[in-house]
Amino acid sequence: MADTTATSAGASCMENMKSYVRTQKGLILAAEIFISLIVLICYAASHFGGYSAVAIIEMILAMIFFGIFMMEFDKQIQLVNWVWTDLFRAGIGAGLYIITSLICVIRGSGDGALIAGGVFGLIAGLLFAYDTYTIFLQIKSTRQHTAASTDDRV
Repeated sequence: MADTTATSAGASCMENMKSYVRTQKGLILAAEIFISLIVLICYAASHFGGYSAVAIIEMILAMIFFGIFMMEFDKQIQLVNWVWTDLFRAGIGAGLYIITSLICVIRGSGDGALIAGGVFGLIAGLLFAYDTYTIFLQIKSTRQHTAASTDDRV
C-alpha cells in the first residue's frame, strides 16, 4: 500500500502556497524573490560579480519570510514581532538595492549585464520600498493610539 500521508502533506503545502500567493503580501514576496533572482543572474553574468551578495541575501530572506507567512508560523511563534522584522528587512533591502544599483548603472559602461542588473536592481529597490510602505500602513492601521483628553471641564 502507498503512504497517503506524505502526499496529502505535500498537497496541503502546495495548496497553502497557492492560496498565499493570491494575497497581496504573498504576491509581493513572490515578486521580490523573482526579481532578486533576475538581478542575481545579471550580476553573475557581469565582469563584476561582487554586487551579487545583495541579491543573494535579499532573495534568501524573502524566501524565509514567504515560508514563515505561508505556513502561518508568525501566529504560532510569538517570541518575534514578525511585522516589525519584516519592515526592517524590506526597508534595508530597498536601501541596499537602490544604492548598489545606482553604483552599477553609473559604473557599468561597457558591461551590459552590470547595467541590466542595475536597472532590475532599481526595480527591485522600488518593489522593496513598496513592501516597506504597505507594512508601515499595516502597522499604522493596527495601532490603537488614542490621544489623552485635555478637557478641564470634566
